[in-house]
Amino acid sequence: MLRLAAKRLLQGGRLGSNEAQSPAVLCLPRLYHERVVDHYDNPRNVGSFDKHDPTVGTGLVGAPACGDVMKLQIKVDDSTGKIVDACFKTFGCGSAIASSSVATEWVKGKQMEEVLTIKNTEIAKHLSLPPVKLHCSMLAEDAIKAAVKDYQAKQTKSNGSTEATPVEKAANA
Repeated sequence: MLRLAAKRLLQGGRLGSNEAQSPAVLCLPRLYHERVVDHYDNPRNVGSFDKHDPTVGTGLVGAPACGDVMKLQIKVDDSTGKIVDACFKTFGCGSAIASSSVATEWVKGKQMEEVLTIKNTEIAKHLSLPPVKLHCSMLAEDAIKAAVKDYQAKQTKSNGSTEATPVEKAANA
């Protein structure tokens, strides 16, 4: 439905040669920003990693009010602490899928401390999300934090340490 509406709107409201064109259809405002439509139609980094891999952190978050569920995973280079890959699977609206897609693009190649500074407001601004869809960008921020926390918990468990790392302290702040 979103794809059909987006195509119609991006084609200037043309419904096709055989269909009658009502003035209401020609005047409809675009419902989603073109970046949202792009990330929805061509989502980046869809997929999943093995959650038992010690170099993978998994963040699973949801919004009970709207039913959106987001799983975001990061793969970290243990020697550098840099996120080398990221992927997601999201069940939700176009804004939730777009927020997940943007989040995976933004975390790749960055240090874990750096990705914890990504805020939902930055994602929302980049996608031009309306206020009613801000919860989608909040899910993306929460998923990033949850993935980092999961990775750190795996590292702590494998090292046998109980002391919180600086990144863990930042994630819990």
